[in-house]
Amino acid sequence: MLGFVKRDIQVIQKFLGQGAHLTEQQAVWWDTIQKIYEQQRFMYDNHTHSVQDRIVSFHQPWLRPIVRGKAKAPVEFGAKFDMSLDQGIARLEYSSFDAYNESDILISTIRRYHDRHGSYPERILADKIYRNRKNLNYCKQRGIRLSGPALGRPKKNDVRDKIINDQDNADRVAVERGFSQLKGCFGAGLIRTKRKDTTLSSIALSVLALNLSKLTADFLRQTWSSLFKRRPIKNRTFYFSFSTEFTIVQ
Repeated sequence: MLGFVKRDIQVIQKFLGQGAHLTEQQAVWWDTIQKIYEQQRFMYDNHTHSVQDRIVSFHQPWLRPIVRGKAKAPVEFGAKFDMSLDQGIARLEYSSFDAYNESDILISTIRRYHDRHGSYPERILADKIYRNRKNLNYCKQRGIRLSGPALGRPKKNDVRDKIINDQDNADRVAVERGFSQLKGCFGAGLIRTKRKDTTLSSIALSVLALNLSKLTADFLRQTWSSLFKRRPIKNRTFYFSFSTEFTIVQ
């Protein structure tokens, strides 16, 4: 099969050498064809099944196989994004079609939080993957408590740490619920766009719809409280949650 593809590539190169011109779309396809051939030839010659930045879709060459480790689908294809929840408002911190290390995003997220509020949060509720030494030291120097167990050997019968961890896990349910709402209610689980920019825009619009739903619910709650002369419900949380989600592009 690679021999036939190589032959066709040489034919096209011959026509191009004779002065043939490609349209803008054909030039994109031509570049993708050559990259796919080079990757497949590399894997064949080196007897391997993986290559860096492997193209798995001709019409969507930006898609990358991302290992998820799930029993149902160990490898998935789509956009990966990090979302934070700051006093109930979701923010899209980072999105990409490439597999990246989530822990590298935390420090830049904290800096943006400081730019918005002028201060650092009291605590950050995040997955264990964010608790590396670099992030822990950064948070410690700024008086931020990063949730989760300490590195190293676990302590014995530390009731206080257990209570704090249980409370952090309970509070972090909000961001997991936000991911569930994004996929189930606001279209993040039904993305069918074919272009890279429109796919990322669809994810951003899902986050926007989630925030509008939250603000509408808060407004109705405050209105209901004022009509019946009840004490308004105020959000007094001074922390934010941070996590990573994966959206499959269909």
